[in-house]
Amino acid sequence: MSTQFPPDQWTPTPEPAVESFASRPRPTVGCVVPAYNEGETIASVLDSLLAQTRLPDVVHVVVNNTTDDTAEVASHYAGPHVRGHSDDQQLTSIYVHDIGENPDKKVGALNYGFSLVEGMDYMLGVDGDTTADPRAIEFLVEEMASDDRIGGISAIYSIDDTGLDGVLAKFLIAGQRAQFAAFNLQNLLRGRNMAVLGGQYSIFSVAALHEVVRDTHQRSPWVRDSEIEDSLLSLQIKSAGYLTKISARARANVGGMTTLRALDAQQVKWNNGAIDLMWPGQRGDTKGQPFHPNLRLRWFENISMAINGFTRLAFFFLLSASLLFHAFLFSPLWLLPPLAAVLLNARVAHQMASRTRRDYWFALMIVPAELYMWIRLGHFARSWAKFFGRSQTDNWALQARAESGGETSLLPAHVLPVLLLALTVAGAVAGWSQLDSSMKSDSLVVGWTTLGVVTLLQTAWMSLKVFRPYRGFRV
Repeated sequence: MSTQFPPDQWTPTPEPAVESFASRPRPTVGCVVPAYNEGETIASVLDSLLAQTRLPDVVHVVVNNTTDDTAEVASHYAGPHVRGHSDDQQLTSIYVHDIGENPDKKVGALNYGFSLVEGMDYMLGVDGDTTADPRAIEFLVEEMASDDRIGGISAIYSIDDTGLDGVLAKFLIAGQRAQFAAFNLQNLLRGRNMAVLGGQYSIFSVAALHEVVRDTHQRSPWVRDSEIEDSLLSLQIKSAGYLTKISARARANVGGMTTLRALDAQQVKWNNGAIDLMWPGQRGDTKGQPFHPNLRLRWFENISMAINGFTRLAFFFLLSASLLFHAFLFSPLWLLPPLAAVLLNARVAHQMASRTRRDYWFALMIVPAELYMWIRLGHFARSWAKFFGRSQTDNWALQARAESGGETSLLPAHVLPVLLLALTVAGAVAGWSQLDSSMKSDSLVVGWTTLGVVTLLQTAWMSLKVFRPYRGFRV
C-alpha cells in the first residue's frame, strides 16, 4: 500500500532561484522526475542526481497514478541538500508531489513539473528509472549555454547490463544496447542533430518551451496527441526555429525491458507514435509531417526494416522452394551479407563507452543479433498493422501492464507476428507447389535475381557504414 501525500504538502512556496556560490552567474536548472510505480528505482535516481558535479537547483519528483511506495521512498529525500565547502558550495532542494490519479499519465506529470520550474533557464527531464554519469548535468548545461539556438539536448542513452538474471533478459538487454548504440551513432554523425529528445534524460530551454506553447496554441509543452510525446515536442521545438541536439559527452542509463511482452509493448508504442507523425494527413489533433527534418531518420529506419523483412522472407521462401524443386545450388557469395552484418554490429559494439564481452559476443555470434532483428521486425509489422487497421488502444496502459507482468488476452500480442509469419510462408510454399515445372523454374530465376540485387545493395550499404569514420564518438 503506497502512502499518499496531498499535492500541496510538498509544493514549494515561491522563492528566488538558488544561485551558485561561484563568482560568476550560472544558468538555473529545474529538474522534473515523473514517477509511476518507481518504488524500486526512485532512490537510485535521486542518489544519481545528488551525486552530480553540477547539482540541479531544484528537483521535483511528480508521483502519479502509483500503486507502490514510490512517494514514500522519495519523501525520505525531500528537503534541502548542501554539498561542498565554503566557496565551492552547492545547494539544491528536493520536493515530492503526489498528484494522485492523473488521466494524462507521464504527460500530465511533466506539465505539472513544468509549471513549477518555468521561471528557470532550463528544465531537465529525468525518468524515474534513469541514472546518469556524475558529470552528465554539467556537460548538458555547458552545451546548452554555449549556443542560444539550442532548444534541447538529449544525453547518450544506454542500458546497464549488470545484475541480470536469466538468459532471455541478458539477450534482450544486449539487443537493446546495440539498438540504442546504433541510433545514437546515427544522430551523432548527423551533426549531432537529435531526432528525438528522449524524456529519459534531456534538458530543455524553458524559453523554447514557452515559444512552443505560444506557437501551437497549447496550454502546456507536452500533449497526448502522439504516442511518443517526446518526439512530437522535438518536432515542435525544431519548427520553432531551435536546434535539437544529442550530447557528445553526457551519458545516462535507462531502464531496459527484460521480457518479450514488455519489449513488444514499448516498441509498438514508439513505432506506432512515429508512424502517426510520419504519415501525411491528419489523424486526431496532430497533422502528419512526413517531410519534417526530424523524421528523416524515422523514414530511413522504417524503409530499412521493410527491406530487411523482404530479404529474409524472400530468402526463406526461395530456399524452401529450391529445395523442394531440387534446384538449390549453394554459392559462397551468400556468405558476404552476414559477414558484413557481423562486422557492422561489431563496429557499433566497439563504439560503446561501456562495452562488455557480452556486447561483442552478441555481435559476433550472428544468431543473437539475427534473432533480435526478427523480434524488431515483429514490432514494426504490428505497428503498421495497428496504424492501417486504425486500432484505437491505449498503448500507454498496454506498456504499463506489460512491464508489470499483466496480460488480458489468451494469446500474447508479441506472439502474433510469429504465427502470421508461419502462415504466410506455409501458404506461399503450398501455392508455389501447385505450379507446373516451367513456372517454378521461371519463378526461381526471377526471385533469386531480384533478391540478389537487393542483397547486393544492402551489403554495399553495410560495408560503407563499417568503414565510415566515427570521428571519436562513443555511445
